[in-house]
Amino acid sequence: MPVKIRLQRHGSKKRPFYFIVVADARSPRDGKFIQKLGTYNPLTVPATIQLDRQKALDWLHKGAQPTDTVRKILSFKGVLYLKHLLRGVKLGLFDETAAMEKFQAWHSEHETQIKKKQEEHARDRRVRRAPIRNGGGE
Repeated sequence: MPVKIRLQRHGSKKRPFYFIVVADARSPRDGKFIQKLGTYNPLTVPATIQLDRQKALDWLHKGAQPTDTVRKILSFKGVLYLKHLLRGVKLGLFDETAAMEKFQAWHSEHETQIKKKQEEHARDRRVRRAPIRNGGGE
């Protein structure tokens, strides 16, 4: 049975909200699924992603194939990087503690970048919504 990790659309028209699910590749987009891994809301800046990393990693190890969009989401959340590091552990390139240290360093840097992007977006929104005041004299 071919298994995919894909998005399942919810939400109303022009207001998408997605569940990240593991489903049989032959089932319809919004049909039956095996397990729910998280949620994805593309309307926020940056997009809000709630994901159970361990479940996603387990399914990737079992051979589930992510769709293109889900692959980008897993990459953004670091699941694919963690899988890469664990493969290095399996091959004996380094031990598991070194792999987790590398992942934690990457994760902390990634979180600071996300916070920076959120602050920039909030500042831009404040600037756009601020009333334009006439300097006078004209």
